[in-house]
Amino acid sequence: MDRRTFIGSVVDGLLAAPLAARAQKSAMPVIGFLGSASPAQWASFVAAFRKGLGETGYVEGKNAAIEFRWAEGHYDRLPALAADLARRQVAVIFAAGGGGGAQAAKAATSTIPIVFTAGEVVSSGLVATLSHPGGNVTGVNFFTSELMPKRLQLLHELVPSATVVAFIANPGGISESRARKLQETARTFGPQLRLLSAANEQEIDAAFATFAQLRPGALLVDADLFFNARREQFVALAARHAVPAIYEVRDYVVAGGLMSYGASITEAYRQAGVYTGRILNGAKPADLPVLQSTTFELVINARTAKTLGLTIPQSLLLRAEVIE
Repeated sequence: MDRRTFIGSVVDGLLAAPLAARAQKSAMPVIGFLGSASPAQWASFVAAFRKGLGETGYVEGKNAAIEFRWAEGHYDRLPALAADLARRQVAVIFAAGGGGGAQAAKAATSTIPIVFTAGEVVSSGLVATLSHPGGNVTGVNFFTSELMPKRLQLLHELVPSATVVAFIANPGGISESRARKLQETARTFGPQLRLLSAANEQEIDAAFATFAQLRPGALLVDADLFFNARREQFVALAARHAVPAIYEVRDYVVAGGLMSYGASITEAYRQAGVYTGRILNGAKPADLPVLQSTTFELVINARTAKTLGLTIPQSLLLRAEVIE
């Protein structure tokens, strides 16, 4: 190689290096969003996730991209959707809306970082401990299982005369530990807890059809994404059967349901967005302790209570947001 050729190759190399670096830096990281429900049902939650991302400097379409995969309430689709995101080698997978999506994502990859919103995260084996999750998984625990006994207690406080409480659960989403804790709680209050299963719209109707024989004094609806998407159906059926009911999220109460109690799902999604952004900035999931929801909402619909002939105890009024 002559001197002129050598100098030219060196100059070309010096020019190419920063160009390649800038091209690599400008490549948008892709976030895989694994949702258990449908986009229409989760619009507010997706907005909260984007808000959390923004707090760490990431804006969709500007310096980050999001690929959405929706199970549309069919939990059996989650493994295939998670595997698809893993094959695409996204930078982070956000498994939204419960342990099923998080477990599917964990089974699909042991290398891609995973952020979740879920409950029962330690007992299910999703993480080793809350403070040291280990592996490639971390996220936000919104106490799905832990709050069910509290909902039963609040329902008993509002309707102490109920000797039979119906509990409607999705067999694809309820765990044995959750059912066991509820039975233990019911025994402390005295009412009989009757478990009813529903995995689709027709089975929800069928579960309520049993009320004529069951004659429950109150109803506890399980924390379930599919149920949340069918909240208007639940509220209408509860009104038709004149049964006092408690739900997980405030959307039921806004739709005319009696009462809800649970962690703020919107805040959990914002926190998950923050964690996703931190991972994009270089943090490792194993070093990020599982966040625990600290914002909880008790919401009561005063008009529905009046329709049902219920007097809301002062002890509940002092703690609740009351919708007139």
